[in-house]
Amino acid sequence: MDEYPIKRPLQRKPIHPGEILRGDVLPAVGLSISETARKLGVSRQQLHRVLACTHPITTEMALRIGKFAGNGPELWLRLQQNYDLWHAEKRLKSELDRIEASAGVVGL
Repeated sequence: MDEYPIKRPLQRKPIHPGEILRGDVLPAVGLSISETARKLGVSRQQLHRVLACTHPITTEMALRIGKFAGNGPELWLRLQQNYDLWHAEKRLKSELDRIEASAGVVGL
């Protein structure tokens, strides 16, 4: 699978991975939240918080969802990371604008 770099900063708000899970994955598999939670090995409340976009996809949850959906954990972690970075960039914009890039540091 090809990877496409994301240019920073994103202009549009990224979608929360819970919204993709709720809107695309669950309808495709045709399971209830309770049944999906059971198959993932998590509580219904924990899954509901992710689906409501109030809690992030953790590495453990990404492993579970990636296995369940058949697309691996990396996709879910990238979606969460993009979502988190966008919000952090907006929240810290004025602070980040005051930080000067160091000329002596080379890309790792």
